[in-house]
Amino acid sequence: MIVYVDENDENKRLDSFLTEITPDLSRSKIQNLIKSGSIKINNTIKKPSYILKENDKIDFEIPEKNNLAIISQNIELDTVYEDENMLVINKPSGMLTHPTSQERENTLVNALLYKYGENLSDINGEFRRGILHRLDRNTSGLLMVAKNNKTHEFLAGQIKNHTVTKKYRAIVKGVINEDDFEINAPIGRNPNQPHKMMVKEDGKPAKTIVKVIERFKDASYIELTLITGRTHQIRVHMKYINHPVYNDTLYGAGQGKVKTDEQVLQSYFLRFTKPFGSEIIELQIEPDDKIKKVLKYLRS
Repeated sequence: MIVYVDENDENKRLDSFLTEITPDLSRSKIQNLIKSGSIKINNTIKKPSYILKENDKIDFEIPEKNNLAIISQNIELDTVYEDENMLVINKPSGMLTHPTSQERENTLVNALLYKYGENLSDINGEFRRGILHRLDRNTSGLLMVAKNNKTHEFLAGQIKNHTVTKKYRAIVKGVINEDDFEINAPIGRNPNQPHKMMVKEDGKPAKTIVKVIERFKDASYIELTLITGRTHQIRVHMKYINHPVYNDTLYGAGQGKVKTDEQVLQSYFLRFTKPFGSEIIELQIEPDDKIKKVLKYLRS
């Protein structure tokens, strides 16, 4: 199996990352496989503590006795766009994009496997079949899915070259006075809390364009355009300017008066080039239930 590291997994230890994508193998087993040379990074042998870089190629084979398939589940999909090579799903809030070592069911991948079976790209491994990019569990909205590896590479190239336009809606705490502006602040992993990201000088470049849609007494409804796509980018950038996303308890917003399942954030717009042609596809969806619920309260 060959897996390429994307920007969401860079800066992770090699053994930790492989534990995530092959949860039927213990970390100690993975460490032994690395040390024995059974796992190679860019055709060379590395230590288990090797820190991954974007576009690293990991080449390995999962021992047959541990190669447990991910189950398919008949979970309804909200398909916004589909052609012979790809589809775009409106992922609901509360759903994981792909299985993890802790949760192997009720994810988007489980649902995709039921409907498409083997007709999904496997560049990122069995646990991430078809997955090009991710949304946090409690972020809803548009996600591209590749049906084959050639399409995966085509679309991943667009993402890497920043020719895919991604826009989000969010409600954030506090009144933002500027109508529109850019946040340009590098993002890296928090050394004290590895599950979190933070603005840091040695992080990777990160840019977000912010436009205010509507202001309230102590909140703002905004549109965000991602120029880069770092892990938790919007949530980290909004915390950085002291306007955390409403109900984002991980990044300091706390629970607002309107209860929701964490951050009020939606990926609502995608613009990309259709695979193997020049046709431009633009997709847009309506505000989700969380945004409608909080807006109704704020407007009242």
